[in-house]
Amino acid sequence: MTAVFTEATRQAMRRSLLSWYGQAGRTLPWRNEPNIYRVWISEIMLQQTQVKTVISYYERWLKAFPTVQNLAQADQQTVLKLWEGLGYYARARNLHYAAQQVVTEFGGQFPEDLEAILQLKGVGRTTAGGILSSARNLPLSILDGNVKRVLSRLMALDRPPAKALKELWQLSDQLLDIENPRDFNQALMDLGATLCKQKNPSCDICPWQSNCQAYQQGTPTDFPRKAPKKKIPTKKLVAAIAFNTQNKVFIQQRPVTGLLGGLWEFPNIEGELKPLLDELFPNAVYQQSLETVFHAYTHFKIELTPKIHTVKNSEGNHWVKISDLDQYPFSKAHLKIIEQLRKING
Repeated sequence: MTAVFTEATRQAMRRSLLSWYGQAGRTLPWRNEPNIYRVWISEIMLQQTQVKTVISYYERWLKAFPTVQNLAQADQQTVLKLWEGLGYYARARNLHYAAQQVVTEFGGQFPEDLEAILQLKGVGRTTAGGILSSARNLPLSILDGNVKRVLSRLMALDRPPAKALKELWQLSDQLLDIENPRDFNQALMDLGATLCKQKNPSCDICPWQSNCQAYQQGTPTDFPRKAPKKKIPTKKLVAAIAFNTQNKVFIQQRPVTGLLGGLWEFPNIEGELKPLLDELFPNAVYQQSLETVFHAYTHFKIELTPKIHTVKNSEGNHWVKISDLDQYPFSKAHLKIIEQLRKING
């Protein structure tokens, strides 16, 4: 890709961005943090999740797992429970696995070069750049969602970012301030998060206004270009909320891999509930239905209708008091069911 900006222009852009950042940059708990473990945790949590949501999870996480060794030694259920509600649970499983990698493959010392850090599960190029530039001030560029939006507007990119990753990485590399990559990358992320927003961007106070082709065209919100929307299917599920004679409810654990891996849930099925009841609770007696729960995942939506049944003969170890359900990690959809059950059971 031919350089979009001359070197003199790039230097001026770096100065203007860092000047703006010095006055308007966000104060975040992982900023200016030399502890590479903590920076890593923040970078993973910030994937697909807004800063305002992450902060409380980040602080609780560090209280529970202050070091990579603490995390590596933890039980996965404890890790998932602490992550509960943050979504994209593969991130939590990857953090746990990667912590064990650090202990077993790197002698407990977090890797501090690009090639090594990319060996950690769940760490890709932009995450690695974010970690090493922030914690060690290494001259590595980044390309997260906010940065893609900023760069797409600078270039007035004529196609979706996913179709132009090579060009976007090249521009990110070219703009990077190699003398101060830590502040530059953080400033670039803040620019996207606070000014160059998807809707209602604050172009009038943007330090890069005069360099932005989308602004010059008068159409900043037309960028980034969007890929054609695919219709998201909806799955209609029914959950069996089975209570035994001790007023304990049955729960089961999902497989450790795949969607929501390792989390607990109420047995559920798409379509009719009868086949599931015949398999698990052949003598179940229907009592009532609860409010349908709606939830959206990345590639599909669910409508989950909980139906309460009573069971006389209960076997197995997965019968739990309502008051003890908070000891297990559940997905958001099933947490909504638990909220309803608590209201019913006082």
